[in-house]
Amino acid sequence: MPDNPTPSLTDGILLTDIPDEGMLRVSRGDEELLLIRRGQDVFAVGAHCSHYHGPLAEGLLAGNTLRCPLHHACFDIRTGEVLRAPALDPISCFRVEKRGDRIFVGEKLVAPSRKLAAASSLPRSVVIVGGGAAGIAAALTLRREGYEGELTMISADDAAPYDRPNLSKDYLAGTAPEEWMPLRSPDFYRDHRIDLILNARAAALDPSNRRVTLTSGRTFSYDALLLATGAEPIRLPIPGAREDQISYLRTFADCRAIINRVAAAKRVAVVGASFIGLEVAASLRARNIEVHVIERETVPMEHVLGREVGRFLQSWHQSHGVIFHLGVTIEQLQGGKLTLSDQNRIDVDAVVAGVGVRPAVALAEAAGLALDRGLIVDEYLQTSAPGVFAAGDIARWPDRHSGERIRVEHWVVAERQGQTAARNMLGQAERFQAVPFFWSQHYDLTINYLGHAERWDRIDIDGRLEARDCAVRYQRGDRRLAIATVGRDRESLQTEWAQESRR
Repeated sequence: MPDNPTPSLTDGILLTDIPDEGMLRVSRGDEELLLIRRGQDVFAVGAHCSHYHGPLAEGLLAGNTLRCPLHHACFDIRTGEVLRAPALDPISCFRVEKRGDRIFVGEKLVAPSRKLAAASSLPRSVVIVGGGAAGIAAALTLRREGYEGELTMISADDAAPYDRPNLSKDYLAGTAPEEWMPLRSPDFYRDHRIDLILNARAAALDPSNRRVTLTSGRTFSYDALLLATGAEPIRLPIPGAREDQISYLRTFADCRAIINRVAAAKRVAVVGASFIGLEVAASLRARNIEVHVIERETVPMEHVLGREVGRFLQSWHQSHGVIFHLGVTIEQLQGGKLTLSDQNRIDVDAVVAGVGVRPAVALAEAAGLALDRGLIVDEYLQTSAPGVFAAGDIARWPDRHSGERIRVEHWVVAERQGQTAARNMLGQAERFQAVPFFWSQHYDLTINYLGHAERWDRIDIDGRLEARDCAVRYQRGDRRLAIATVGRDRESLQTEWAQESRR
């Protein structure tokens, strides 16, 4: 949508100026709003997503929902309520008044408080093990849904929940200030009676007696439990390397340590051309550091995106100065000298590894919960133990879109699963049916990926990658498994809506 001057609400807006089943961006003072028309009904909401301030006028109106073009957050047009992550907060909603053939917008509406069923049918206490995407989304959803019982969040992290995707992107690049990172202020947890316990690890889970024990010996009883323990970086055994020479990026503390380590660095090696590895490479280039990417495969990301997209990503990073060493591994690190399997040697000031993660399922395994390359959950995200739910990187669930049981390591999926698990703890019997979605940022290039394709037999590319205007579709037989888009945010949203609407 072009940046034309927006109409003012001072004298009202003609109903016919608002396209039916469409949107009109308007202004009131310094505030931008969207007027949304469905027949004779008009709704007024804030014009920007509460996540990263995305322009909702460029998003998708689908049923009673408004979806953000950037990262697929979803809002109810009637109330402004947030329905789906990555947004965790509603958008403003305003009173609309019709006077003849004109529309006027009044005061901001206050969202009605939620009323739950009788307290006897609700869990008296909920414990969340994990302070990442799924954990915080679950805690916020419980309170937003009106749950007033005891709520405890146990996190192994030393920081309250933060915007983890930014760790490999803007924060590492030095363009996102520290105050952007926390998802909630310290006062929020106290005010909403969320007992957030940091630097704490669960040592044992007793599903029979519904009890969690920490390494400190402290125990917590629960009526409902969410396991959201996430994943742990795969550690590289590099001959000759000291443990403190290899950096991994998973936590806020990890990111700060990398920033400190590269502050005076001239040359850094990134091991692994994964999404996280390539995003780290882009962020370090933003700091004018020479970056060498070392990858054992011959085409970056080929197993995830296919050969053509992988080669494009490689050339895109090369055009920004990244040096690739493909089809090789590291033989040793002696002092600051890396020796590769092709006998190439690189003098480096730091090494950052991004070769994947493993689901952190040790707690669940020791408790006897059903596992299969992750923690098995049903369509409601409940594990094999009554009252125990799982979400995020550890959960393997039956995905109706691919027809398979899958596990996905993406922030938005974890948040959405946390939201669904929370509602199911409250007896809402909500199936998890969201289409997996993530985005990856490489300099000023963003790739949106929708769906899940571990294997395919055909890739169709519509458009041109080099023009940053394309859709890449991954097919197996007659089933479309996934779509990756560059410069086609609306098509990504339309595909998501179509897949969700398919019964």
